[in-house]
Amino acid sequence: MKTSWRSASLVASAAAVLALTTACGQESAPSTGSQNVGATAAAGDYGSAGAGLGNTGSGASPQAGQSNPATQTSTAGELSVSTNAELGEVLTDSAGLTLYRFDEDTAEPPKSNCDGDCATAWPPVPADDASAGEGVDEALLGEVTRADGTKQLTIDGWPAYRYAKDTKAGDVTGQGVGGKWYALAADGKKAKQAADLPGLSTRKDPKLGEIVIDKNGHTVYRFMKDTQWPMSTACTGDCLEKWPVVAPVDEKDTKGIDLQGSTPNRGYVVFDRPDGIKQQSIDCVPIYTFAGDKKPGDTNGQGVGGTWFAVRPDGKPVGASE
Repeated sequence: MKTSWRSASLVASAAAVLALTTACGQESAPSTGSQNVGATAAAGDYGSAGAGLGNTGSGASPQAGQSNPATQTSTAGELSVSTNAELGEVLTDSAGLTLYRFDEDTAEPPKSNCDGDCATAWPPVPADDASAGEGVDEALLGEVTRADGTKQLTIDGWPAYRYAKDTKAGDVTGQGVGGKWYALAADGKKAKQAADLPGLSTRKDPKLGEIVIDKNGHTVYRFMKDTQWPMSTACTGDCLEKWPVVAPVDEKDTKGIDLQGSTPNRGYVVFDRPDGIKQQSIDCVPIYTFAGDKKPGDTNGQGVGGTWFAVRPDGKPVGASE
């Protein structure tokens, strides 16, 4: 089957984020420049993804001397659609390995932002021999030229990757890693993508009650060592690898969040951190996600170290006194 290709350039585009920075008496420090929040650590890989969803693999790196098809396979071959017990239909290569997309990439125009160590953990899928099998629309297959000059497969504009910790066909241990990596559906969207969730919203947790979640359905947390008045952070450096900040979210892209806060019209603001990262806050409380939460509904960060707690819609911690 002949595949039609859409070529794309690697011209990078930058988007400015406008933020309110003075509402909560923020700590003052010079800005150190912008940074991709949540994409820290090598490859955006915040550790093992665990057992994965609907598979029996450990999700751990292959043992010494053990061949890993995700890193050894240099071709894509005929793409097909496989059914996972929890994710539904996912896109796979000719070897049955799950293909993934990265939230830090862009589809319009197609651009990969995964290089170096990232590309070792998440090998780009070559575009050279990819073809559309049953259930795959060949018109959605394309390619993007990477920084090293190689051609990477794209699905409706999204660069496609394998995950180095997927050791056999059917593994989906990369699902939700770092809150940035998701299995691809055949149309280029995320497999079982959250039903158009707002940037921030709430859900009813059976144990914690109503808590805040991000656009990917992941639980939002606060750090009890941070301060509200003046707003400051105690989570810097390596801390951000485990607790990525929640990037700014327009108030119109929220549902169920208390936008007023303790001081009317001043509670929902963007925090200009001393390290130059912009972070969303609720009632002047900086908010984070947890790298240990691998899928929507996880609350593995609740109570960690006695200082991290899920957040209610008004910014208060669940199960802890302020």
